[in-house]
Amino acid sequence: MFAKVIVDVPAKQTNRAFDYSVPPSLQGWVEVGSRVGVPFGPRVLQGFVVELHETTTVDPKRLKAIRHVLDAAPPLTEELVQLGHWMSSTYLCHEVTALQAMLPGALKAKYERFVQASEAGSAGRTELLLLLPAQENILNYLRSKGKAKMEDLLDAFPEDGGLIRQMLDEGQLVETQGMKDRLATKKALTVFPPGAHEASEAATETHDAGTSGNAPGLGGSADLLAIAEELPARSHKQKEVLRYLHENPRPIRLTELMDKLQVGAGTVKGLADKGWIGLREVEVMRDPYANRHFEETKPLPLTPEQQSVYDDIAATLDSRSHQVYLLQGVTGSGKTEVYLQAISRCLEQGREAIVLVPEISLTPQMVERFKGRFGDEVAVMHSRLSLGERYDEWRKIMRRQVRVVIGARSAVFVPFRQLGLIIIDEEHESSYKQEESPKYHARDIAAWRARYNGAAVVLGSATPSLESIQKTKAAPGGKPEYKLLKMKSRVAGRPLPPVHIVDMREELRSGNRSMFSRLLHRGLEERLLKGEQTVLLLNRRGYATFVMCRTCGYVAGCPHCDISLTYHQVSRTLRCHYCGYAERQMELCPDCGSEHIRHFGTGTQRVEEELVKLFPGIRVIRMDVDTTTEKGSHEKWLTMFRNKQADVLLGTQMVAKGLDFPDVTLVGVIAADTVLNLPDFRSAERTFQLLTQVAGRAGRHQLPGEVFVQTYTPEHYSVITASRHDYEGFVEEELPHRRKLGYPPYCRLILITLTHEQVPLLVRTAEAVAQRLRELGAAEQENVFASGTGEDFFMNVLGPVASPIPRIKDRYRFQCVVKYRGEASASRIVAKVLDEFAERTTKDKLTISVDVDPQMLM
Repeated sequence: MFAKVIVDVPAKQTNRAFDYSVPPSLQGWVEVGSRVGVPFGPRVLQGFVVELHETTTVDPKRLKAIRHVLDAAPPLTEELVQLGHWMSSTYLCHEVTALQAMLPGALKAKYERFVQASEAGSAGRTELLLLLPAQENILNYLRSKGKAKMEDLLDAFPEDGGLIRQMLDEGQLVETQGMKDRLATKKALTVFPPGAHEASEAATETHDAGTSGNAPGLGGSADLLAIAEELPARSHKQKEVLRYLHENPRPIRLTELMDKLQVGAGTVKGLADKGWIGLREVEVMRDPYANRHFEETKPLPLTPEQQSVYDDIAATLDSRSHQVYLLQGVTGSGKTEVYLQAISRCLEQGREAIVLVPEISLTPQMVERFKGRFGDEVAVMHSRLSLGERYDEWRKIMRRQVRVVIGARSAVFVPFRQLGLIIIDEEHESSYKQEESPKYHARDIAAWRARYNGAAVVLGSATPSLESIQKTKAAPGGKPEYKLLKMKSRVAGRPLPPVHIVDMREELRSGNRSMFSRLLHRGLEERLLKGEQTVLLLNRRGYATFVMCRTCGYVAGCPHCDISLTYHQVSRTLRCHYCGYAERQMELCPDCGSEHIRHFGTGTQRVEEELVKLFPGIRVIRMDVDTTTEKGSHEKWLTMFRNKQADVLLGTQMVAKGLDFPDVTLVGVIAADTVLNLPDFRSAERTFQLLTQVAGRAGRHQLPGEVFVQTYTPEHYSVITASRHDYEGFVEEELPHRRKLGYPPYCRLILITLTHEQVPLLVRTAEAVAQRLRELGAAEQENVFASGTGEDFFMNVLGPVASPIPRIKDRYRFQCVVKYRGEASASRIVAKVLDEFAERTTKDKLTISVDVDPQMLM
């Protein structure tokens, strides 16, 4: 048997499958999708088996053999292996990078360097006539250990790093590389009364005595009382343990037993040593929700709109056909209940479902709803779980112990084998696009997997992306890629809240210099008097946007990025939100020495401070990146707000979507223009989506809601249409601008970013890359025209220009944008140019990154 293996070396020269032989001892273990250890040059590296064959085109005698298999069952299915190949060609990334993206962090190989004495050195012989005492000491150390980690050897001989390197060069020492996962399974010592069965198949013995679970001569727990009676009076702690196990004849973790009875480990181990009880190490699954109780919920009656949508999705599930639905439902229209009932239909068919949410802040609420409906059938995957918790949730999926997964973007890769339904909630969100390689979009991955499995995809949003809405329209002579479903009314006929636009220019003219307009101030006062709750949105964290000297105009900037520093009041520091650089607050201007330092702009910290000043006794919960770093912090803050332990929930965009609180009757947007003024063609769309989503948090239950939007551009169509909850009106205004400028959805984009520490070299390379792209694009257009196939292909290269943020982490940045129509040709051209420039970029240490269908051009 021969295997084609993608090796864990993300480089151009290794971006292909290599042939290996499969030794007879491993032929029952190696499958497509297996992780294997393979010799690659002088090292043993992780690889992924992508094909198996009984013949090979390479001389079998020249092939190296797979050394070992890393997992009992392949962590990747054949489907995911094929998906990795598609991602590599679609997103122009290395295939191993795509495959790695599908695995939990715990399974990403960790390589360790080991050193041992060479054969001559370990036998006490050496070619050298004379060994230095330090060399002899190093060899003796390694002879006694067999081999040692490189870092342990350097720790043992901290003064001899150069000598160790010399001994490696001279062959006295040999370096090898080992490989292991970043995390192992968790195990815990567990106490077994006589007759109790093991709680886990993975149990391993840790004591020689008493490990059988039925100690010799013991018929069951009744005998424990007899033993307890015979023990001497001073052994009262051991008697207590035996009586407890008699009354509770079930396996129990040692730590739990010690806590319950306040006894030491020695007391329990003494009983195990005598063979009276069993003590074993048992595998434990880390469960982030182990101590949570979820109230069971029943399906709710559906409104006519919900029923119509559900019937469409159910018909696709029943026919096991592939269909992508775009569900456009206003905020509060009951999309989640439709999701839940569609998943029930999917599970009835013996199939599995994936639910993606864009924000970690949405996950607690979704987990509560889905666990309440489906119980232990649900696994949760998101970045705020520990590495071990995510690994164990993934293992539940592998073992087919769960059939529903809720998570953020990467949960789209879970290794289900009977996938029937994928739901992407708030599908318009840019967080579904990965910003590091592989730069995939979860929406595209979901569509690919649905085609492969004959499954349904539901993309839900009150404000669908323009790319998605365009795919619901039929191309000439074809049919729509997505099917549009609509829910135009809120559940129980509740009205959408009225939205008031407040012109902050008028507020300034009338003498109000506060960050709160008079209307919003009055609204807050009224809610505090009534005991109702408010959500305030400001999409900018920190205390002040920038810090400036009023004497000379100096603005504090990051020394490593071309961006101003943001002031954070609590820590009294200035921070760069791109590279993480921080410095203490300035007392004097570093340029002119003036004391007149002022904080300009407004961040969430400053709004919180102002609220406390204006409304003494107000209780504010602030949710932004700075307050939600700790594990479980999202859930903690949202639970406190739900329990009415706060009057105001203040935050960045994480408070704008998906949250459902019955007592929220007021929503305030502090500055609607923060996104609108960004240099990005999607800024108007993002502003409309954000305002519509946050407005939808008000009046979702019995109490009516109200929304105030503070802006300096009240005449902008994105603000006006959002105030009317008018999605169609916004689309009619926005699409002509996109068509005129040739932006998505009327074409596609590829963003190419080049970075280097020296500007002249960067500019020369960027211009050469852009010129080569133009040449190949023009040749392709001529070929398409000459072929007479009628294929629509167009390609235009913009730039190169300095990126909007021209320097990050001391590297300068230039970019060019490829606009194109026609599917594969542009990607193929960009890949060809990258290949042509690969040698030059490696030599000059210049990086080129490619983003297909970018969500941000910054």
